Amino acid sequence: MSIRTKAELLLVAITVVWGATFVVVKGALADASPLVFIAIRFSLAGLLLAVVLGHGFRGLGRQVLGAGVLQGVFLFGGYALQTWGLMFTTPSKSAFITGFSVVLVPLILAAGGAQLHFPSVAAALTGLAGLYVLLAPSGSGTVNPGDLLTLGGSVSFAFQVVLVGRYAERLPFRAVVPVQITAVGLLAALSLPFGSHLRLAWTPGLLAALAITSLFATAFAFSGQNWAQRYTPAAHTALIFALEPVFAAVTSRFATGERMGVRFLAGCTLILGGMVISEFWGGRLSPVES
Repeated sequence: MSIRTKAELLLVAITVVWGATFVVVKGALADASPLVFIAIRFSLAGLLLAVVLGHGFRGLGRQVLGAGVLQGVFLFGGYALQTWGLMFTTPSKSAFITGFSVVLVPLILAAGGAQLHFPSVAAALTGLAGLYVLLAPSGSGTVNPGDLLTLGGSVSFAFQVVLVGRYAERLPFRAVVPVQITAVGLLAALSLPFGSHLRLAWTPGLLAALAITSLFATAFAFSGQNWAQRYTPAAHTALIFALEPVFAAVTSRFATGERMGVRFLAGCTLILGGMVISEFWGGRLSPVES
């Protein structure tokens, strides 16, 4: 088995884990409020990454700390809004709205001066159509607040992805990633005094959720992703990651019995189509000169 095949299989495994995590986190919110869960999850994952990647937090330069913390701010925003939104929406819908961040990345880069390719415009329009189908209320209803929170998280995730791309070639990921993940945990902990209705019940379900999300979905996934993407084409990586909401929907269907109507499937298909168009045909955007 070639190293490229191993890398792509690893990316598939990571994508499956990320997809299943939506259901895991949804269940964990019965025992812990969003900020409490994020604080524990990312603090544990950050410490674990510091040990696993063999760098620790000693001797970090100002650039590494600055890049890690800045990425952590947007990653915290993404996870905080996504996790909060999961209290009001379904795992599969949350996954597809979060996936819209893939479509937003080239638009953010273009706003900063990068060249925008026509497929990226087509992807944005397709993704927006899917969002409208998913988010627009039916009849006299109102927009689900969980969906809007998740959309805000998707925007924050998109900015984090842009920042990762900006620093990836200049700074070692083994140093930046632990700082980034730990920053998320610290920001969540610092936000606790401003939160309301905080709760934490040490149930077996919560402990299992923290183990899955800290060990596999964060520490293992982030470090594995950075290694694997060195040996597989960017287009292949993008297509594999586009399957994350699909795995989330499948997991939610079998684990919770979530029902998916025609409108839901139509919106998800449009968003998934926008993700694939953006990453597979959009091409590499020219980086902005700094």
